[in-house]
Amino acid sequence: MFNWFKTGSLGLQHVLAMYAGAVIVPIIVAGKLHLPPEQLSYLISIDLLTCGIATLLQVWGNRLFGIKLPVMLGCAFQAVAPMIAIGGQHGMTAIYGSIIASGLIIFVFGGLLGKLARFFPPVVTGSVVTIIGLTLIPVAIQDMGGGQNSADFGSLQNLALSFGVLLFILIMNRFFGGFIRAVSILLGLIFGTIAAAFMGKVSFQGVLDASWFHMVQPFYFGVPTFHLTSILTMTLVAIVSVMESTGVFMALSKICDKDLTDRDLARGYRAEGLASIIGGLFNSFPYTTYSQNVGLVQLTKVKKRSVIAAAGVILILLGSVPKIAALTMLIPTAVLGGATIAMFGMVVSSGIKLLSSVDLNQHENLLIVACSVGMGLGVTVAPTLFSHLPESVQILTGNGIVAGSFTAIVLNLVFSIGKSRSKAQAAHSTPDQEKHEFSLKASN
Repeated sequence: MFNWFKTGSLGLQHVLAMYAGAVIVPIIVAGKLHLPPEQLSYLISIDLLTCGIATLLQVWGNRLFGIKLPVMLGCAFQAVAPMIAIGGQHGMTAIYGSIIASGLIIFVFGGLLGKLARFFPPVVTGSVVTIIGLTLIPVAIQDMGGGQNSADFGSLQNLALSFGVLLFILIMNRFFGGFIRAVSILLGLIFGTIAAAFMGKVSFQGVLDASWFHMVQPFYFGVPTFHLTSILTMTLVAIVSVMESTGVFMALSKICDKDLTDRDLARGYRAEGLASIIGGLFNSFPYTTYSQNVGLVQLTKVKKRSVIAAAGVILILLGSVPKIAALTMLIPTAVLGGATIAMFGMVVSSGIKLLSSVDLNQHENLLIVACSVGMGLGVTVAPTLFSHLPESVQILTGNGIVAGSFTAIVLNLVFSIGKSRSKAQAAHSTPDQEKHEFSLKASN
């Protein structure tokens, strides 16, 4: 007999494990683009609802899309910096145009992405993820002080809150494991908000004003607009997300004792693309597979897709109640900064982890990492560096993440071609040629 309570409880546990990661993206994006409270409330609500829809698309699946593994989907954290950059330059509608276009590209070319993986080896994806993380660190530091241009920036209260939250998260990770560690960011935000309330830094007016129920409003911020630079940026982020999701799919397949085929992976990619299209239409976010929930599956040993489906339904219900979303608006900026410095730092750590599998004894790999990270950070710091180049070229140079990613891809291709030619020449060289080359080296 199906146990609704047990399945629902296990599903709620998965929701709690990914909740902080899901809601913190709209909070950061809305804060940096200076959106009013009612728009932030909508963003959080629609994000939770779309997380649920995206999860169900992946879990249930059919012949066209869906990996049919116990995976949870949430908004792609890698997209935070690009969305802020696109929104600041072209407005909110350009963000959603780029999300829809990138999702459509992933959906249409899902079957080919496995073959494109060779253009995105760990040296490329690791460099891209590292660049994204490094460009986010200044955002967290400003939030720790109370927010850019705030009257009390760097005050003792703000520093006490931000570093207190960071210390709390570190303690949770040092002395606890399993589920407590998985929700340490969420617990840190709750702890910091309660502390801020005692300091008089929390206003409950937004929760009181929020409605109990709302309907989905497609094109909430207006009709999407499409800019080639923005689309290219978001497509690169989407491809990196898909490459990371591949690792999650492989890990889960081993846990669930299921062999994955190329068709299975293609369906998984298409589900992520479709989820991002829906996110763009609902004015939400691009979506990707959350790795933290894989650890929860391994910890609980519960591999049933019904549990993840229950989590998806819970997310849809939460997203339909704006008052729940309004609770997250209580979080002061300094508290958010204390949590995000850890989260953004983890993005950098994820990039370094990807690079740890790269043979850095090879000088070519060192150059790829050095030049791509240097170019990405350089353009981020000095965005007008290439302003005198033709607009067609600025598509690749106007954004730090795109510039760094393009540099990594091109250099990887250049050095790979050189290696392949060397191998081909070695394979076709005759013994006499090898002796001749050896005698030349000896004479030199």
